[in-house]
Amino acid sequence: MFRSRSGLAAGALLLAASLGLAACGGGDSADEGADAKVLTLWHYEAPNSAMGIAWAKSIELFKASHPGVEVKFEEKGFEQIQQNAQMILNSDSTPDILEYNKGNATAGLLSKQGLLTDISDEFTKRGWDKKLSPSLQTTAKYDEDGIMGSGKVFGVPNYGEFVTVYYNKKMFDQYKLAVPTTLDEFTKVMDTFVQNKVTPLSVGGSEYPAQQIFYELALSKANRALVDDYQLYKNKVDFKNPAFRYGAQTFADWVSKGYIGKDSAGIGAEDMAVAFTQGKFPIMISGSWFYGRFADEVKDFEWGTFLFPGNTLHPGSSGNLWVVPEKSKAKALAYDFIDITMSPEIQALLGNSGGVPVAADPAAITDPKNRELVETFNKISTSDGLAFYPDWPAPGYYDVMVAGTQGLINGSKTPDAMLDEIAKPYNENLADLGK
Repeated sequence: MFRSRSGLAAGALLLAASLGLAACGGGDSADEGADAKVLTLWHYEAPNSAMGIAWAKSIELFKASHPGVEVKFEEKGFEQIQQNAQMILNSDSTPDILEYNKGNATAGLLSKQGLLTDISDEFTKRGWDKKLSPSLQTTAKYDEDGIMGSGKVFGVPNYGEFVTVYYNKKMFDQYKLAVPTTLDEFTKVMDTFVQNKVTPLSVGGSEYPAQQIFYELALSKANRALVDDYQLYKNKVDFKNPAFRYGAQTFADWVSKGYIGKDSAGIGAEDMAVAFTQGKFPIMISGSWFYGRFADEVKDFEWGTFLFPGNTLHPGSSGNLWVVPEKSKAKALAYDFIDITMSPEIQALLGNSGGVPVAADPAAITDPKNRELVETFNKISTSDGLAFYPDWPAPGYYDVMVAGTQGLINGSKTPDAMLDEIAKPYNENLADLGK
């Protein structure tokens, strides 16, 4: 899944220049770096985000517990690392630990290329396996083909994310609407808004949000076996299966019924979120990463959330991973840092800052709204309800999914044509893997 981040540094040229800084190349011993005096750390979280606040505190605690060790922290842009990871980790200036995107096309690809350290032993020795539910561990493990879900551990997630439904309580109250508990009730709520000349859904069709709606609809008719076949390649997927057919057809129906505006094909995620905060739409279906922001920015109305009505499976996963490059010279220190981010203190800080910790006691989350968010995520993850994201299975699939849902919004593609379009690169990737 891709999402915009604030404070991104610009460009590959800048990053390439930074690779000329002090070298951090290394060997292949898992214990190497126990006596290292420098830990070079990269991440791309904004300083005022929940993760940025938690990682800053983690650095502070690391320094206190490792006197004499210097932490060289560098904030990088999400796109910088996304686009240049292979060059970075193949260089002699790789960091000792960095935040990296999870999934087959990212962490999986680097693990397959031998650029990440296998941390399976540390994962069990330090008890991280006990703190992460099986569904959260899916994104930490990759097989020889770089497919997530099994094999060796190459990263540790310590926050989570999921797709939920945000709603404007003021607008619901205006039309005497209750929070829906079934998909049928949800459509009746949206019918009421349409009848009153209000477009129900704020949608960003030019980026990831639209495909998440398609996936939510498909998941309403799916089971865990279909998700595993699609995401983990356990069995071949017929893209004309009942769940995907329902998702594509119902998405198109939602456009024709006026639930989704036809102009949303050109709207991005940021504009979608701003429109919701301004009270222009009563409903927005998107990720938990907007939760803390809405708590800060929405001033003119009460808002709340509910899970997509009737679904037991939801788009979502662990957050991004802490990974240790194979060339790191301070692997032992990197493991110590990861351990701190998994500690009760840091996990509680994540939750109290508007994030979704993976191993926090909900009782330690003091804000009622933040506690509700954490409890909801825990409910999904412990019931094996995380279905990952629709763009994950194959390299370059994000753009394919965006184009497919845009076609449904602007009417240039039928549901069948959209399913054919997203099937082709998926099956080509399977063929490349010999599956």
